[in-house]
Amino acid sequence: MNRILIAFSLLVLMLFNHAMVMEAAEQQPNILWIIAEDMGPELGCYGTPEVKTPTLDRLAANGMLFKNAFTVTPVCSTSRSSFMTGMYAMSIDAHNHRSHREGTNPLPDGVRVITDWLRPAGYTTANIQKLTDDRKLSKFYKGTGKTDWNFTYPKGKQPFDVKDWDELKTHQPFYAQINFSETHRGGAWNTSHEHLGSQADPAKVQIPPYYPDHAVTRGVWAQYLNAVMAVDKKVAFILDLLKRDQLDKNTIVIFLGDHGRAMPRGKQWPYDSGLHIPLIIYWPEGNGSLPAPAHFTRGEQSEQLIASIDLSATTLALAGVTKPEKMQGQVFLGPQSEPPRTYLFGGRDRGDETVFHIRTVRDQRYRYLRNKYPEHPFLQINRYKETSYPIIGLLRHLHAEGKLTGPPLALMAERRPTEELYDLQNDPWEINNLAESPQYQEVKQRLATALDAWMVEIDDKGRIPEDPSIPKFWDERAIRVYEKRLQERPKDWYLTDPALGPYKIEKNKTE
Repeated sequence: MNRILIAFSLLVLMLFNHAMVMEAAEQQPNILWIIAEDMGPELGCYGTPEVKTPTLDRLAANGMLFKNAFTVTPVCSTSRSSFMTGMYAMSIDAHNHRSHREGTNPLPDGVRVITDWLRPAGYTTANIQKLTDDRKLSKFYKGTGKTDWNFTYPKGKQPFDVKDWDELKTHQPFYAQINFSETHRGGAWNTSHEHLGSQADPAKVQIPPYYPDHAVTRGVWAQYLNAVMAVDKKVAFILDLLKRDQLDKNTIVIFLGDHGRAMPRGKQWPYDSGLHIPLIIYWPEGNGSLPAPAHFTRGEQSEQLIASIDLSATTLALAGVTKPEKMQGQVFLGPQSEPPRTYLFGGRDRGDETVFHIRTVRDQRYRYLRNKYPEHPFLQINRYKETSYPIIGLLRHLHAEGKLTGPPLALMAERRPTEELYDLQNDPWEINNLAESPQYQEVKQRLATALDAWMVEIDDKGRIPEDPSIPKFWDERAIRVYEKRLQERPKDWYLTDPALGPYKIEKNKTE
């Protein structure tokens, strides 16, 4: 009899806990960030030719697409340090790529990763790696679990609670991230085409005019689009899981890139090509207890300027958490929404062993950049890129043969301008520098003044150069990791590099 009473009591307790979980889920939405690594807005819904992204296009049509979303830095560690805290990396001394790996850079008082703001509000947090128990499917359908921050997380603590989807779904409300690496250079990029029914046609892709129109360029770009399509396929798998587990009615889905595309003049460069990211926010449909927030319009393609750090502040607001006092991100959905931004700010500093210091500001039409070290050439040595970007190999080969002209030739210049100004409406590829044009001096001065004020306001730590021993360390490390590979590869390596995917070129065919 006692056993029956105990069993009955346990059943009642389980039902009560389940009811409590469901009640919490109705009151507080689940929030899911799907993050594509190194991916610009090259999706069908953004008008990119020769890419088929039906899942993300449908998510945008049923949600809200933001056409002007930008990260504040163009490389993973600095960008992630920013959007995970809602702070500019330059404010928290996290602006140099792969810095502070020795563990001596805690976050300032009043600054936390967003998961540490969400836990006290009742949220379980996750960085999902395991999506399925099916061993065959799990080889492709998985998350990377990437963090890659330039600050020290408190010792003995974890920034996320779980990493398994099946564990996460039983803990609501939840905030979760899933990171996909297909659009990041490497094994997943090289094999993305193997997971597709149809592949991008290199002859039909649109390539930037600052690249030579060559089979290598078209092949790499087509493989990038294949990687984007592979990400779309993985997003479909995630959305199916939400529906299967009856989470689709109370989960906000946010799709974004961690920074722009992994291409020359893209990743690590604070032009639109390195900072512009896709941003789609889907608000669940058919849940009367979870009405869409203010400023969310289903099916809209918003032109509002959005910084990646605004996602941090907005995510907290959607979870019912007041934005922390120090947080620099702005809320753009819901009753706590702040006025739209007039300007977006960003920049880059050391990337691996390559030292630059660039700051930039953008409004709806113009981008202004200021280069502290104009004597450092655009293609200053970066051994990681020299071994993994075939287009760089192509540029160097064609330049040595005197075959580069126009914008591609400009990439080989020994110096860069001190200032750059681009009219993005008439020059979306940012190739016509207007900084010295008399008729644009008022525009340049307005943006330069805004940039100066921002650097003071955020206490930009990048105004102080790193200790010379730090770039020296990374230079020596790059030599150890890459130099042998650089020395041993054939001169025409860029024709058959794995980054070309299925588009490798016969070695005797150079045109």
